[in-house]
Amino acid sequence: MDTKHIRISDYNYPLPDERIAKFPLAQRDHSKLLIYKKGVVSEDTFCNLPGYLPKGALMVFNNTKVIQARMHFRKESAKDGQLGALIEIFLLEPAEPNDYELMFQSYSHCAWYCLVGNLKKWKSEPLQRTITVKDVPVTIKASRGEVHGTSHRIDFDWDNERVSFAEIIDAIGELPIPPYLNRETQESDKTTYQTVYSKIKGSVAAPTAGLHFTPEVLARLDEQGVDREELTLHVGAGTFKPVKSEEIEGHEMHTEYIAVRRQTLEKLLQHNCQAIAVGTTSVRTLESLYYMGCKVLHNPDIKEDQLHVRQWEPYGEFQPNTSGVSLKHSESFIASPQESIKALLDWLDRNHLPTLHSSTQIIIAPGYDYKIVKMLVTNFHQPQSTLLLLVSAFVHGDWHKIYDYALAHDFRFLSYGDSSLLIP
Repeated sequence: MDTKHIRISDYNYPLPDERIAKFPLAQRDHSKLLIYKKGVVSEDTFCNLPGYLPKGALMVFNNTKVIQARMHFRKESAKDGQLGALIEIFLLEPAEPNDYELMFQSYSHCAWYCLVGNLKKWKSEPLQRTITVKDVPVTIKASRGEVHGTSHRIDFDWDNERVSFAEIIDAIGELPIPPYLNRETQESDKTTYQTVYSKIKGSVAAPTAGLHFTPEVLARLDEQGVDREELTLHVGAGTFKPVKSEEIEGHEMHTEYIAVRRQTLEKLLQHNCQAIAVGTTSVRTLESLYYMGCKVLHNPDIKEDQLHVRQWEPYGEFQPNTSGVSLKHSESFIASPQESIKALLDWLDRNHLPTLHSSTQIIIAPGYDYKIVKMLVTNFHQPQSTLLLLVSAFVHGDWHKIYDYALAHDFRFLSYGDSSLLIP
């Protein structure tokens, strides 16, 4: 299959607004669970998921935590007594420092690449507002910098050296729920739009397949003998970016940042590099690891930033080897998953690193050959989306059967909707 020439219109289906879940169920694990197993579709309740998983399997979760990434400032009005224009600043990714952990520990100053709402009303003057953090007033100033693709660099400065940026956004920020919910963020979203195992701040959207898990379901997984591991992929706003081109070759995938501990790579090897992925973000991370390992095999001295997986690399883009000679696809990615993951572990050892930090722009669509993910827990995705392409690739084009069943049996769709277990 020529993946680049897939027509996105072939991945459309009718999704009435009333089928989009605006709020989650009161009990997370009481959502419906569709089971697709080798072409056969059935249903159950999510709390019974562990019973469908093989004993001794490895299940991988994305432990990213959604940040309160939407910030609002008002311009100073030239007229007394009138409010100035409302400017929205939406945090996308760190600029200075460019490490997520260091960013949230910043004091006095930091910078982000951001989307800016009502940009035409913001000329060049800094914006500022005063908030209260730990019972102390703090004035934060936002200044516009250079354009960075479709985003802008925004520098933030605040006048209290004892207040971190993490505390700033907790006080000033708003949780960015998906735009298709067509409602304002509510206080309840601060809890319901986070997984119960979220730990590492950085996402602007939740890894929503994980929203169904409860401590009780996690305990049942342990009882079932399912091994659990976590990795981190910070979900970017690009996850909602629609495919506007007729063929997916014209769609540019967003870059997302990942962190995978040495322990997780070791667990993958122990499980023969076969995993059950919770959510498409875990899929994108696990599958990207294979290509990163192949890069290491071709160049053992490769730098961390060169491990980035480009959008079309799995489909035939050239791969440089140690001598800089371009290799054909067939020569580039011929390692087994075990060889690839072992190469990443050896690379971490040589560089004295406990955790792999990198990024991926991978697009997974029909024609893609899955390397590591053997089972997938995922929600129901938007029509004509890259996530639907990922699902179609996983079930070998049988996505219509799954979505037709879900539509006919009152399943709830998208972020706060129901879930599925896919076993191709």
